[in-house]
Amino acid sequence: MEEIYLDFAAATPVASEVLAAMAPFWSEDFYNPSASYLAARGVRETLESARASVASVLGAKSSEVIFTAGATEANNLAIHGVMRQFPGANCVVSAIEHESVLAPANECDCRLATVATDGRIDLAKLAELIDKNTALVAVMYANNEIGTIQPLKEVAKLVTKERTARAASGNKLPIYLLTDAAQAANYLDLHVSRLGVDLMSLNGGKIYGPKQSGCLFVKTGVKLLPLISGGGQENNLRSGTENVAASVGLAKALELAQEVRASESKRLAELQNYFFSQLAKLIPDASVNGSLKHRLPNNLHITLPGQDNERLIFALDAAGIMVAAGSACSASGEESSHVLTAIGLGDASARASLRLTMGRTTTKAQLDECLKSLCRLA
Repeated sequence: MEEIYLDFAAATPVASEVLAAMAPFWSEDFYNPSASYLAARGVRETLESARASVASVLGAKSSEVIFTAGATEANNLAIHGVMRQFPGANCVVSAIEHESVLAPANECDCRLATVATDGRIDLAKLAELIDKNTALVAVMYANNEIGTIQPLKEVAKLVTKERTARAASGNKLPIYLLTDAAQAANYLDLHVSRLGVDLMSLNGGKIYGPKQSGCLFVKTGVKLLPLISGGGQENNLRSGTENVAASVGLAKALELAQEVRASESKRLAELQNYFFSQLAKLIPDASVNGSLKHRLPNNLHITLPGQDNERLIFALDAAGIMVAAGSACSASGEESSHVLTAIGLGDASARASLRLTMGRTTTKAQLDECLKSLCRLA
């Protein structure tokens, strides 16, 4: 029985090119990049080359890229790094953010911005929430559960408008825009200037790179307080000996992802359309969650009325098909997904929903097999 993996939003296999790029830094070029001898300086050069590679994809300066152990750390560094400087300030975050944004934000004075039923941010209501005491706005680039892509450029305009108003009134509190781009990096443009963001988090484990690799883009002029103090690595924002292998792997994975972005997005969009059209024919009462127009091409989030997603996941797993109910980071929780609640799904519908996410190895034949199993189970 062929195993069919449809949970690429949770984890991707490490690409062979990425493994090859990382290999020397486990045991051959193992030197501490901060050491002064020649071999270590060579490792430092490789680390900085990886940083420059990431910066190139982002349209940023090398000094604006901080390597982290994934997007969760990057989001925490961004949020706490800003908010701890301004105890009396508030932050505004979208209601469908990943837990790695919601959890640190909720440790501050946090306001949740609502979304429409398709998962897109309500710009008018977002504007109402931003006031003279808002130091940070966080809106993810693309949602990890339903795949909805946010209008980041429009959000950036709201932040810029508030920044301009403060300059005119003498309000010296800064306001920054953070976006979690962990799910977006395979399929969307990451150029930070075009998007208008001040902070951006990325995760290597979602783009065929190693788990526990990632980075935070920090625009020049944005001041953060570090989470970890010590030797002052990563521009004094992340002390500790650098994980060169992970950083090199992230850079290579990001480079490869952007190289195939257009072709892979087109291929997956065709498979997505095929799956949705077949689902409508085979299971007419099934519905699709999230925006159909503004959507990641690999995302297939569906509701099968009257079903129990836990039962379906185990039954599909027994048939060799791996899918999810929502974010793998919080999949063990008993409560319904906060994302599905935010878009208006009731508890019964939320518990009847499945997240299927495709990747580079997904084929039409695999989707047909999945549809066949869903028909049998539903």
